[in-house]
Amino acid sequence: MNRQKTLANASTFEKYKKPTKREKFLAEMERVVPWKELYALIDPFYPKAGKGRPPVGLERMLRIHFLQSWFNLSDPAAEEALYDMESMRRFVGIDLGNEPVPDETTICKFRHLLEAHGLGERIFQEVNAHLEEKGLRLSEGTIMDATIINAPSSTKNQDKKRDPDMHSTKKGNQYYFGMKIHVGVDRESRTVHSLVTTPANVHDSKMVEDILHGEENAVFGDSAYMGKTEEIAKKAPQALDLTQTRGTKNKKLTEEEKETNRLLSKTRSRGEHIFLIAKRIFGFSKVRYKGLAKNTNFVFVLFALSNLYMVRRDLLASTGA
Repeated sequence: MNRQKTLANASTFEKYKKPTKREKFLAEMERVVPWKELYALIDPFYPKAGKGRPPVGLERMLRIHFLQSWFNLSDPAAEEALYDMESMRRFVGIDLGNEPVPDETTICKFRHLLEAHGLGERIFQEVNAHLEEKGLRLSEGTIMDATIINAPSSTKNQDKKRDPDMHSTKKGNQYYFGMKIHVGVDRESRTVHSLVTTPANVHDSKMVEDILHGEENAVFGDSAYMGKTEEIAKKAPQALDLTQTRGTKNKKLTEEEKETNRLLSKTRSRGEHIFLIAKRIFGFSKVRYKGLAKNTNFVFVLFALSNLYMVRRDLLASTGA
């Protein structure tokens, strides 16, 4: 990628320059993302130069797509941000002295390309393979968890109806409308090794077999997964069911059961860290697109990047950075 500077992005005359948090973050991601492997994964599906206007470089478009995930940017907002922020242009490799920023239509078409070929899930798998190659292997324990992502419930739109792929569910005394992300989290590294999405009304326990990899010797989960010992044994025969228990109206928890729950929660709660990254740090608290399929492709990319962020210090240490 051509990164030669012109006066349009040169900082020669900036006497007082301090690296921002954004610049530090992008510098870390530059080092930990397996760019070469991801480029090779997408390249067979990417348009090649021929008649007409040549396509924008694959490397540039993938970097823009990742910026959208990290900073919660829509297609128009990504174009605006690249014109506005020199640190982002530097990360992508754009020199305004030589070329414009790819417009929002080009950015949108790249996202549609990833969706059409199911490349979000393959990016997720490639990143996890990279982590395993770096020694961040799957442990023998999995933490099961799920989270709700809200969707617009209003019918004040062109179709006069809500997204048919999303559904309502009640949690506590509050109703939510949207989708649900079910994950299997590695007990040691706290990275996601398995992921599946459903409408929000699908109960957490229904997806047990989908989020286990089968080699576990222990499975952790909150009380929503209670009573799924048979399903756990079917997928992971060697696994010990260490899900928490809950009381009922007619059968309260004993003090011993409460203490066991407290001990198990120290491990189980580690599975929530990845949701903190995705929802709070990267801003994915509401669905980005209409339809479950588009959002699922986005979620796979987001959690691939969240996994890298979770273990970035280990990856940087392995490279001597």
